[in-house]
Amino acid sequence: MPGPRILYVTDLGYEAKGRRYCDEDILFSSRLRADFTVALCHPADAAGLMGDFDGVVVRNSGPVIHYRKQYDAFRERAAADGVRVYNPLNGRGDMAGKQYLVELSAAGLPVIPTVDRAEDLGRLPDADEYVVKLKDGADSIGMRFVPRDGLADLADSEALRSGGPGDVLVQPRIPFVYEVSFYFVDHDFQYALHAPDPDRRWRLVPYEVSAADLDFARKFIDWNTLDHGIQRVDACRAPDGELLLVELEDLNPFLSLELVDEATREAFIARTADSLRALLSS
Repeated sequence: MPGPRILYVTDLGYEAKGRRYCDEDILFSSRLRADFTVALCHPADAAGLMGDFDGVVVRNSGPVIHYRKQYDAFRERAAADGVRVYNPLNGRGDMAGKQYLVELSAAGLPVIPTVDRAEDLGRLPDADEYVVKLKDGADSIGMRFVPRDGLADLADSEALRSGGPGDVLVQPRIPFVYEVSFYFVDHDFQYALHAPDPDRRWRLVPYEVSAADLDFARKFIDWNTLDHGIQRVDACRAPDGELLLVELEDLNPFLSLELVDEATREAFIARTADSLRALLSS
């Protein structure tokens, strides 16, 4: 008998720097066919098609900023019709924009210091440069660097409206040692990869996780509200050795499955299938 019908949302034509979305999603969707009936569609078409399926899996669908109206329509219809979406749409990480970085920073969690108000720029530590990011950005879209003497001009800009949160985040540019990503299904850790060269974010190699590393990553997985789904915790190792959160990707994290060994890859896909079945039966 055919398994539950899954609409697998992906943009196979999206060109991402250092990654091939299409290869990963061809592999992932083909493996899921062992347990589910799977059809692929572009994210702009998901709202109109999902009514014929038992659930929707959002994978490498590209930055939402490229199809904002269609994505908002998808979320609204999924909520109205009770469609089961994987990942569920109540995530508090990048799925909801990057405002959470401001909130986590203000709460004193191990996050790169982040503000979004002109009057809070003075709370940032001194740095030679500062990073300005769009709250709804992804894949470095709209990201720019501002020298220390440019903060005054930034404070007067429309992007940081005085008296209220702006449309951008501001962070110090930290000379980190390396970046590392921790991959989870539900609340279960699967594997970690890191980029030894800070200038080559997607030149990743396997990373041996310490107990302290895992405690750090779990802190943010536990903070999020997802009972089911794939999450990637991205962090950087600061010069003093501390790990700092860069982002919590809970919408469509790229998994770099081609860089892990076969046993790890197959275990990850099998665990995801179990998680998806649990969501569909909930």
